[in-house]
Amino acid sequence: MKHSVSRRQFQQSAAASAVLTTTAAANMPAQLLQGSAEHVISIWLGGGMGQIDTFDPKRRGDPQARTPGSYYDSIETAVPGVQVCEHLQKLAPLMDRITAVRSVTHEVIDEHAAATNRMHTGRPISGTITYPSLGSLIAHERGAASETAPPYVLIGYPNVTRGPGFLGPQAGYLYLTDTSRGPAGLSRPDGISVGRQSRRESFLAELRKRTVNDAQTQAYEQAIQQSLKLSGPEFSAAFDLDREPADLRAAYGGEFGQRCLLSRRLLERGVRFVEVSHNLNFLNGSGWDVHNDGILDQYKLIQELDHAMSALITDLEQKKLLEKTLIMVTTEFGRPPEFDSMGGRGHQCRGFSCVLAGGALQHRGAWGVTDELAKNIVSDPVTVPDLFATVCAALQVDYTKNLYHGDRPVPITDGGQPITALFG
Repeated sequence: MKHSVSRRQFQQSAAASAVLTTTAAANMPAQLLQGSAEHVISIWLGGGMGQIDTFDPKRRGDPQARTPGSYYDSIETAVPGVQVCEHLQKLAPLMDRITAVRSVTHEVIDEHAAATNRMHTGRPISGTITYPSLGSLIAHERGAASETAPPYVLIGYPNVTRGPGFLGPQAGYLYLTDTSRGPAGLSRPDGISVGRQSRRESFLAELRKRTVNDAQTQAYEQAIQQSLKLSGPEFSAAFDLDREPADLRAAYGGEFGQRCLLSRRLLERGVRFVEVSHNLNFLNGSGWDVHNDGILDQYKLIQELDHAMSALITDLEQKKLLEKTLIMVTTEFGRPPEFDSMGGRGHQCRGFSCVLAGGALQHRGAWGVTDELAKNIVSDPVTVPDLFATVCAALQVDYTKNLYHGDRPVPITDGGQPITALFG
């Protein structure tokens, strides 16, 4: 039997198909961005680095006359049109490997602890759930790059904001505060000889045979085995900085620089995420929290950051590790262009700078634009979830997925979207 289709029927059918096709396309998830980095070195500038005095300089101000503006002069960089503070002289020629994200924003302004939590977890503090830090997210999703290394090391003081939250201790960190020695928990006490340690391990093996093999016991057993591996010579050797050439150690500089050097040695042994804390108050008396006269010696902090970070980038590049390693520099908020009554600066959260380098990203010197005084964002705002999504994408972590706190789904980056331009 022969069927005929009228012109009207054909047009109706075509229109319906077009609607269905358009709807399906609109509902299809966007293609995930995915980089090729394998490690993160996160440099934390506790106190609040002033963007206008570092990576987003503007016209020169005058603290005595209370004229808003930069505290220092600016200099040109390897990227045409991108300037940085005069005290970033070593980083300026390397800015083609760097992107200063000048348009980071959140709403936490008065409380350092809350802002620190926001910049580590990407979320407000909650009374019902403890969210994981970015380091723990990467550790949870990627694990260590070696069986003899932990996934996450903190070089600085431990804090809940750096921790695994609801992900549990398997996504936690190993920490140390002194680069001259490894983590105290992995060192055999002076009174325990090699023979005594061996006898302890034999006794522990006997206890295992008599212990109920439940989930809690298995988790404890895994922790013991991991500790034994980490206390062995392969991983412990990372902390022997004397094995590095003297000229390289000198290039990195003082204690903060040695922390950066140690971070490179740690990732070489398989650590996935290292946070290096830079909050050395003795340099200017206040760290990066430059209220009042704390700003007078702020340049010492900037110079130390410049010295250590430039050495780290150069060292990683020479060892063919820069493309595999994403360096990020974060801080709890920025500083306004206005000066306080004693010449320092207050807090600013609506527009400030964080920095990304290496990690096989398509760097451009700077991303995001602020106004003539680096106070308000003019274009391309980047939320903290967006920054986290960018890091996740660079490390091949699905930034759209859900984690679970019990039965409750928790978006891994709270809906963040990566900076697409950095992925080519």
